[in-house]
Amino acid sequence: MQPTGTSEPHRLRSTPSWLLTQTAAHAGRLVSAALDRHHARGYHYRLLAALDDTGPASQADLGRHSGIDRSDIVSTLNDLADRHLVRRDPDPDDRRRNLVSITTAGRRELTHLQQALDTAQEALLAPLDTAQRHELVRLLGILLTHHKAPKG
Repeated sequence: MQPTGTSEPHRLRSTPSWLLTQTAAHAGRLVSAALDRHHARGYHYRLLAALDDTGPASQADLGRHSGIDRSDIVSTLNDLADRHLVRRDPDPDDRRRNLVSITTAGRRELTHLQQALDTAQEALLAPLDTAQRHELVRLLGILLTHHKAPKG
């Protein structure tokens, strides 16, 4: 039996990969809309959060810590630097590279972006109670850890 208001075949609605893909697409739209209201993208949030977690870091380290490809790091950091949310300073241990730091304005912006993301998460998880939300996060964490683990 198919739930009311859906047009997908029952087989799809009982396929975890399809459910995850559809939910991820919806989550992406919610997050993008929330960040757009702050003239930000997911990469902006990820870099500010990484800098807040780790402190000053090289661009390469930021890429590894945030999961952002090196080719996207520079343009995103340029955006953040133009808005005075991050600062680049010469690395005292290696003058050939810069260390990137979050500024006070960057921390304020991160707080605003976190609030926007929290609102998006609330909208996404609205049909679930607290215990179900924790269980969903736990299960998704297990899946992600398994599939990101080095094979060999």
